[in-house]
Amino acid sequence: MTLRAPTLTLGGLPCQEGWLTVRRVWLAIGVSAGLCLSFVALLVIGTYTAAAGLLGGAAGAAGGAVALAKGAVPAAYQPLVQKWGNLCPAINPALLAAQLYQESGWNPRATSPANALGIAQFIPGTWASHGVDGDRDGDRDIWDPADAIPSAASYDCELATYVRKVPGDPTDNMLAAYNAGAYRVIKSSGVPGISETKNYVRIIRSLEKSFARPVGRVEPSRQAATAIHFAQSKLGTPYLWGGNGTPDQGGRFDCSGLTQAAYRTVGIELPRVANDQYNAGPHPGRDELLPGDLVFFSDDLTDSRAIHHVGIYVGGGYMINAPYTGAVIRFDKIDTPDYFGATRVTEDGAKALPTAPAAESNAG
Repeated sequence: MTLRAPTLTLGGLPCQEGWLTVRRVWLAIGVSAGLCLSFVALLVIGTYTAAAGLLGGAAGAAGGAVALAKGAVPAAYQPLVQKWGNLCPAINPALLAAQLYQESGWNPRATSPANALGIAQFIPGTWASHGVDGDRDGDRDIWDPADAIPSAASYDCELATYVRKVPGDPTDNMLAAYNAGAYRVIKSSGVPGISETKNYVRIIRSLEKSFARPVGRVEPSRQAATAIHFAQSKLGTPYLWGGNGTPDQGGRFDCSGLTQAAYRTVGIELPRVANDQYNAGPHPGRDELLPGDLVFFSDDLTDSRAIHHVGIYVGGGYMINAPYTGAVIRFDKIDTPDYFGATRVTEDGAKALPTAPAAESNAG
């Protein structure tokens, strides 16, 4: 299999109009001038003091089993990914999830110009040699995730065996073999100097972090204050479905257009769609949120592909967001029944994500 842009099935529409019904319950609080001033103070003080307080306490994962981040893998596939992601030491559930997301965007009917098929994007010839009957129902179906996901894990582990004596990181070498073939990895004594292959390894390892449940605190973002400042400057701007803030749109935004533009000011390019923005970094818990984190809302609290709304957290249980048609960019509470989770955006995490043009994204 080679590196390709995933064929994405976008689970939910960011800023979908149906969100209005859920959220109206929470709109009793008006945005007065005094409230705005209090939030300005919160942005300036909260961003830096909270981040500084956590820098010393940030801890990386040190060993132990890798668990999946809440809802990052669609509920229908999570048991398969968790089980088969532990098939051998070279892989883990988050890594397997990252591969599947990169290959197909969780679309079990995905196809590619190279005739790669299904959720794991196997080419038929490779499937004939390496496909397994994961659900033991008597057939090997390239279109059935119950077969394709175990086959992807099995193939990873087989490749890891082929390159086990190659110097360097065993998982990087396995991923390179997945992309370029085991022979090239062995001949190069590691990841070969092929730009496509090096990029594939970098993307999967970056995405792996967004699918893994963090162990310890997530390191604070250093770009948060500038992103918040941009969003704050847009307070009062009318919402526009599909809005990117361009002059022909009167500088108006929808929810994911606003978050994309805010992080663009610090040189980070996010995807246009909210449910892809969720994979732009690790996921702090509700009690670990810091200003600048992206906060997400979903119709299905077990599935990030059903995310329909995103905002920028500013502290104190509030976010800046572009809510829906007829409203303006404003502060809103995040603690609502459809609150899904948060992402602390990283440059590497964002670079690993697809960036489909807005016209193709169903952004809203």
